[in-house]
Amino acid sequence: MPRLSVFELDDTGLIALQADQRFSYALHVPEAYRPEAEAVQAFDVIIAVHGSDRPAMGYRDGFSGLARKLGCFVLAPLFPIGIIEPGEVDNYKFIDFRGLRYDQLLITMMAEIEARYRIRFRRAVMHGFSGGGQFVHRFYYLHPERLTAVSIGAPGRITLLDDTRPWWVGTADVARRFGRTIDVGRLREVKVQLVIGADDTDMRGMVMTEDSPGWMAGANDAGRNRRERLETLRSNLADHGITSRLDIVPGVAHVGQGPILDAAAVFFEECLK
Repeated sequence: MPRLSVFELDDTGLIALQADQRFSYALHVPEAYRPEAEAVQAFDVIIAVHGSDRPAMGYRDGFSGLARKLGCFVLAPLFPIGIIEPGEVDNYKFIDFRGLRYDQLLITMMAEIEARYRIRFRRAVMHGFSGGGQFVHRFYYLHPERLTAVSIGAPGRITLLDDTRPWWVGTADVARRFGRTIDVGRLREVKVQLVIGADDTDMRGMVMTEDSPGWMAGANDAGRNRRERLETLRSNLADHGITSRLDIVPGVAHVGQGPILDAAAVFFEECLK
């Protein structure tokens, strides 16, 4: 039986990833979880991925109400600023940063939690906003077999399913970069929500120049602002037979917590109940 401190139950503190202690995560552990249980317990999990400002525990808290209602875990990873390069903020968004695979870090977190708590994650749904939305839709492309549903919130830079352009603008070199191929059939099995505020139309910071970190040819082709880029992503998914639900939240600009998380929670409840 696992020996868990009080800080590893209910809404936990930040817990170091044992495989790489530069990274950590916060959990919501449901009341139905029993550390003393002899059999392995099965739970659904909501994964909430922060944006550039890294409020991981706020994203955990934003889904804890739904988690209490459904009796599931919430996992909110923390991917700090300045990993490898001081001040670098975008590392996790593109999945691979200087050989560090953020998709594998998240998969390792899930495996460590399963082992530590002696549980099995049954179904996983994932939401991310802004930088988190960038991570989530790219993780979805690479690992659809791990997901029941994804909620992609207002990503500023998008990757299209496009075998004529390289990662991150397209997906032409995914097999070489990640050792995996894009399985469009599996992508179609995952429920997809695209969510954004109705007032999230600010163009500031949207145009990349050749001296911008992560610059690629075609970086600005998807639209002038996040609303246009999300519509481009929706159209691209539809071109590949992937149905998505677009939720535009009235009166909201580029703010991830609050109404955006509420809209994602409504979607996840429909997927998990």
